[in-house]
Amino acid sequence: MEIGVYTFAELMPDPQSGRMVSPAQRLADLLEEIELAEQVGLDVFGVGEHHRPDFAVSAPAVVLGAAAARTRRIRLTSAVSVLSSDDPVRVFQDFATLDLLSGGRAEIMVGRGSFVESFPLFGYDLEDYEGLFVDKLDLLLRVRDRPEVTWSGRHRPALAKAGVYPRPVQDPLPVWVAVGGDPRSAVRAGALGLPMALAIIGGLPERFGRFAELHRKAAEQAGAGRPRLGINGHGYLAETSAQAREASFPHVALMMNRIGRERGWPPLTMEHYEAGSTLRGAYFVGSPAAVAEKILFQHEIFHHDRFLVQFSVGPVPHPMVLRCIELLGTRVAPEVRRALGSPIPGPGT
Repeated sequence: MEIGVYTFAELMPDPQSGRMVSPAQRLADLLEEIELAEQVGLDVFGVGEHHRPDFAVSAPAVVLGAAAARTRRIRLTSAVSVLSSDDPVRVFQDFATLDLLSGGRAEIMVGRGSFVESFPLFGYDLEDYEGLFVDKLDLLLRVRDRPEVTWSGRHRPALAKAGVYPRPVQDPLPVWVAVGGDPRSAVRAGALGLPMALAIIGGLPERFGRFAELHRKAAEQAGAGRPRLGINGHGYLAETSAQAREASFPHVALMMNRIGRERGWPPLTMEHYEAGSTLRGAYFVGSPAAVAEKILFQHEIFHHDRFLVQFSVGPVPHPMVLRCIELLGTRVAPEVRRALGSPIPGPGT
C-alpha cells in the first residue's frame, strides 16, 4: 500500500492565539512538509485546489512544481483539481510539465469540487454541474491518450486535429477520480478504467464498502481490469490517542463548524470527535499504533492500494503538522507495510 499526505493549505486564525500565518509563509511551510514527507519515506503528497480566503492554494500544479525541484522520489498529485471549472487541455499541460520537471512523478486527481466558488469565478453555471465534469473528463482523457485531438462536447469549444504539448514522461499520465458521496461517480470511474480516491470524512467506513464494489464491478464489465483504489481521510497523530484528540480538536472543530454553518451541519463536539476516532469511526486520530490498526482495519473492508491523510484540518500549527508527518512515516507506515507485506523504502530514497 502507498501511504501519503494531502492538504488544502488552510489559512485560518489559531483558536487560542488568534494568530494567522501569511499566505507566503503557509506556502513555505507546505514545501517543508512535502520535503519531510519524502525524507521519512512516504510515497505520495497531494495538494488541493480552492478559491476561498481560508485556503492558500488555487493552483496546485504551481506549488507541486516548486516541490518537484526540492524532492527526488515522492509522487506529487493534486487533491483535487476542480476539473469542472477548468480547461482540461490546460490541466493536462500543467501536469505534463510537472511530470517533466519531476522526472515522472506527477498525477492528477480530478473532482467536481466540494465548494462552488470556482464556477462563477470562471464563468460557469452551477446548473451544468454534472454535465461540465462529464464533458471535461472525456476531453482530459482524450488529450492524455494522444497528442493530436479532435473532440466536441457541450461545454467547451470543439477541437479539430489540435496538437497538445508538452507530452509527459509517464504514458499515460495517471488520472484519479475523487469520489465523495455519489455512487454514480464510483461507477463512472470504474467504467473508464480509472483509479478512484474515496474520501471518507464522516460516518462508518463500512457504509462506503459498496463504492469499492461498484467501482470494481464497473471496471470488470468494461474490460478494464482492476483499477487502483485510494482512501482519503482526516487525521492527527500524537504519542497517545488522548493527546492526539486533545491537541487537534480545537483546530478541526474551528474548520468543520465554519463549513457546517454554510451547509447546515450540526456543530462538531468532542463527544462526536472521540466517537469518530475509534476503530470504526472515520477519523485517523490517535497514537501511531491506533492509526496503523485503523488503516489495516479499513484495508479489510476496501482492499485499497493507497491511503492519504489530511493533518491540516483547520489552522493546525506547522510544527504540529511536521510531527504528524514524521510519526506517519517512521512509525505508522512501517507497521502497515509489514502487516501487508509491502516494501519498506529507506528514508529519503
